[in-house]
Amino acid sequence: MKAFTRTRVLAIGVTVAAGLTLVGCSSDSKDDAKATDTASISLQDSWVKAADSGMTAMFGTIVNDSDSDMTLTSVTSSASPRVELHEMAPDGSGAMKMREKDGGMTVKAHGTYDLKPGADHIMLFDLPAPVQAGTDVSFTFTFADGATAQFSSQVRDFTGARESYDSHGDMPNQDHGEAHSG
Repeated sequence: MKAFTRTRVLAIGVTVAAGLTLVGCSSDSKDDAKATDTASISLQDSWVKAADSGMTAMFGTIVNDSDSDMTLTSVTSSASPRVELHEMAPDGSGAMKMREKDGGMTVKAHGTYDLKPGADHIMLFDLPAPVQAGTDVSFTFTFADGATAQFSSQVRDFTGARESYDSHGDMPNQDHGEAHSG
């Protein structure tokens, strides 16, 4: 009878130890899988269009050097109380319309995501002060899992795209001029 009890206690102990090990491993793996590795995200060649008032936009290339896709869901900046992820999309009449991008911006694993005039960009609204060429603007990017990364972009004079906005932020007329780097 003693042998049966010892064997049973030993079996229960081994089962409990194995269960705790599996729980510990699965918890660590779950946390690692969902956490955005913000050290693997960078913002290259970024810049903000100079503006005296109203609104402006940030452009550049988001680089993802990680093994997982990362989805940018929101951006904040001390330069603007309202920042939105924007895209250009057809409005049904043949014209292109600027609008808030649903679902965020997904940067593929080991990929890039371009933010350009006349295409996807980050829009800053209701500027409380001028955004002047030669200064920098700070941004905080927030990803789908809540992780954040901070970047700074240089403000530049730019007249290329000549966007024309109506009072709702729509772009009824768009000249798709390309950005310059200086």
